[in-house]
Amino acid sequence: MSDEDSSGWQLTESDPGVFTELLKRLGVPYIVDDLYSLEPESLAALQPIHALIFLFKWFPESPDDEPGVGTGHYDSDFPGFFAHQTVNNACATLAVVNALGNITSLPAGSQFMDLMNFTTGMDPQTCGMAITSADWLREAHNALSPPSAISLDGLDLPKKSEEAYHFVVYLPVLGSLYELDGLKPYPVRHGEYDGSGEGWVKKAREVIENRIHTYPTGALEFSLLALRDDPIPGMRRRLDALQGSAGDAELSDLMNKISNENSKRERWAFENSLRRHNHIGLVHALLLALAKAGKLDSAKADAQRVMQERLERQRAMHS
Repeated sequence: MSDEDSSGWQLTESDPGVFTELLKRLGVPYIVDDLYSLEPESLAALQPIHALIFLFKWFPESPDDEPGVGTGHYDSDFPGFFAHQTVNNACATLAVVNALGNITSLPAGSQFMDLMNFTTGMDPQTCGMAITSADWLREAHNALSPPSAISLDGLDLPKKSEEAYHFVVYLPVLGSLYELDGLKPYPVRHGEYDGSGEGWVKKAREVIENRIHTYPTGALEFSLLALRDDPIPGMRRRLDALQGSAGDAELSDLMNKISNENSKRERWAFENSLRRHNHIGLVHALLLALAKAGKLDSAKADAQRVMQERLERQRAMHS
């Protein structure tokens, strides 16, 4: 799809703070956390996990677009909720909606539940059109997108092919692991999972790891997020139950965890506020000041070095 097909939907970042704020706007008391590892210990620390959101580099002619992706197959009789992506730039919010639509007894705001009830019985294409036609949902999505401060329209510049990234969801439905990709005609069923032990996340780990292994070693064209319960309410209830247990190691550990979670929310709120601000004027003024001081070239070299070091650390983390 081209930018002309975006219907007013803007690009969003693959960031847990962005997704968590979107959930808050939908009236859903869940959060989204980054996943840096698929090891059982990492996943266990985030339970209960309702879905995994996978971001990857999308190729129009990718073999993944064909039936029989990985170890799964199309399920035209999928018993849950599934909406197609009918406009550009909406895949992040659509991934969240596809996940939430398959969570039983979902706590959510009235506006979102009205939209879900309205789409009941619709085919995936019509459902996707209804979802992306909801003005309030588009506004909630765009509120978390950086402002488009520079326009190249009317300059007759040659069109350049840009890399495209796409969000899909992995989640359990009626005892099987499903992949919900709004660009595919049907959900992909990856088979049944063992309900004991790790449950569905073990099956999801196998499927996602197989997919990641199709990328070159050290590639960074993907990221993984976990849709999970907000842990703070449960922590606070546990804290209340432990009050009076002076010197209790569990009490101290719990207070540290709550403090860490609150710090994370504060960081997310600050970063989201920065996303809403247009920084082009500030950046332009800083570049001019550095150039006049004769420090622009050295600042550029330092920035390139820092970015290279950051990429190398990320590659080492994923290798």
